Amino acid sequence: MAATLNRQFKNICVLSGFTYGKHKEFVDAAIDLGRSIAERKLHLVYGGGNRGLSKLVSEAAFVRGNQVLGIIQRALKPLGSLSDSSTGEELVVSGMQERITEMLNHADAFIFLPGDLATLETLITLASWAHLAKKLFICTHTANELLDMLQAYKPEPDPWTFVLERPNNDGNSSCL
Repeated sequence: MAATLNRQFKNICVLSGFTYGKHKEFVDAAIDLGRSIAERKLHLVYGGGNRGLSKLVSEAAFVRGNQVLGIIQRALKPLGSLSDSSTGEELVVSGMQERITEMLNHADAFIFLPGDLATLETLITLASWAHLAKKLFICTHTANELLDMLQAYKPEPDPWTFVLERPNNDGNSSCL
């Protein structure tokens, strides 16, 4: 695919609720998203649980050889974590804010699927941070359309925008 040659990101975080919901089309869309992520050889970051739509995304990507990282809160581990599964690596964190920070450290882009209140909280937190840094939000009908639009996006610098910097894993700083 031509879009993968010039991709601007290699790590994508997918978040959703802890259950599958009642709609088969949500399940199908989650599996399709995982397959599309795998086809593009993107690294996947997700919430780390062994239930929910993002787990379906992680399984679909992992079985196709993609790197998968689950980031889960210590308090949620007993409810469902990767320890009983063979889907990638697991990072255990102390709470929600540390989880969001680690997701920001490990992901270049975020995709939100239907979820619960924790998913909504993360969406609102990331949306407010993205608004401050003038980041892009995209809504599409298919996984491939979404990934194509993300990969084609070219940010335009705004000289009047205040940029927040944070240290990343290699000691350098990156912008939010």
